[in-house]
Amino acid sequence: MLKLDFHPAGRHFLQIPGPSPVPDRILRAMSYPTIDHRGPEFGALGRSVLDGIKKIFKTQHPVVIYGASGTGAWEAALCNILSPGDTVLMFETGHFATLWKKMAENLGLKPEFLGLPGIEGWRNGVQAHMIEERLRADTGHKIKAVCIVHNETSTGVTSDVAAVRRAIDAAGHPALFLVDTISSLACVDYRHDEWGVDVTVSGSQKGLMLPPGISFNAVSPKALAASESATLPRSYWGWKEIIESNKTGYWPYTPNTNLLYALQEAIEMILGEGLDNVVARHVRLGEACRRAVRAWGLEIQCLDPAVYSPVLTGVMMPDGVDADAVRKVIYERFNMSLGMGLGKMKGRMFRIGHLGDCNDLTLMATLAGCEMGLQLAGISLAESGLPAAMSFIAGESELAGLRAAA
Repeated sequence: MLKLDFHPAGRHFLQIPGPSPVPDRILRAMSYPTIDHRGPEFGALGRSVLDGIKKIFKTQHPVVIYGASGTGAWEAALCNILSPGDTVLMFETGHFATLWKKMAENLGLKPEFLGLPGIEGWRNGVQAHMIEERLRADTGHKIKAVCIVHNETSTGVTSDVAAVRRAIDAAGHPALFLVDTISSLACVDYRHDEWGVDVTVSGSQKGLMLPPGISFNAVSPKALAASESATLPRSYWGWKEIIESNKTGYWPYTPNTNLLYALQEAIEMILGEGLDNVVARHVRLGEACRRAVRAWGLEIQCLDPAVYSPVLTGVMMPDGVDADAVRKVIYERFNMSLGMGLGKMKGRMFRIGHLGDCNDLTLMATLAGCEMGLQLAGISLAESGLPAAMSFIAGESELAGLRAAA
């Protein structure tokens, strides 16, 4: 049998924007013996995770948990509330918004794709005023839902969900509001109930620090009511049967038991640190990373500082430099994985993940690996970025101000 051993001594630095590193506590929880998914012990586990995950979404309403990737939760969100031929307004902010739009087409929906022209759409966030203008023009209310990606993992942009909610309300439009938080949940401030989101989509492998394999739909009463008349085909994804079964802590099918152990541990870790503290940590690490990039003299992919992502930083390469070749040098020399450019940005940039089980020293090691790799790849840097990041991380007065603003 061929043995594949890619990793030398020491830990591999997985600094892509997800899957993020899985903490030892969660790995140990996954190793617990598998139990009867119809027995009393599982019912207690189910009730625990179903109650705990509501606190992460900041909702009092049902959160449906699927044994699936985030892509499955995308489909579940659409097929539970819409009917064939329905018009859906979506906003192009990057690769994942584009994939969600393609899924809508494949399901027989009619997505309208708003966005800024050309590459600008992949370097900025959702423009709420454009959504408001389009909804005002839809006097017949043909648009049944508005879909946005909160944190676009392909670009390092975090859009303003509350602003989109205000835009929908200002237009006086009844469209349902769907938000993808696959890479923002438990990293970025998010409030399902307060911001009037009807379906929030998320996944396990980013801020929740789990392996891929669990996805979520947080569901409003308005969305549940819409699901009663929606006619897109659904069976496994159907909310009604799952939510009914969840009332006693069970699922209508075999759930991924050991990943639910892991989810319970992740929820305890996040709430133990304090969700607001977790968000503040991500904000701090994101700012430190961007200060290093600026010191290098390189361009940050996101053009609008108001929507910089606390989850990842996209680093643009100088003209003529293949970002994937730089990533290859860093991987082979320093045993560190960085995110590649996706879609329109392929080969033009790489992405530094600073999410989940990540702290100050993790980020500093990551930036050191990037800096050495950039130099080995022949890229001339204006100066070392490490002092700028270290100065910010160590500067308690700046940190206190940032926490207060977050």
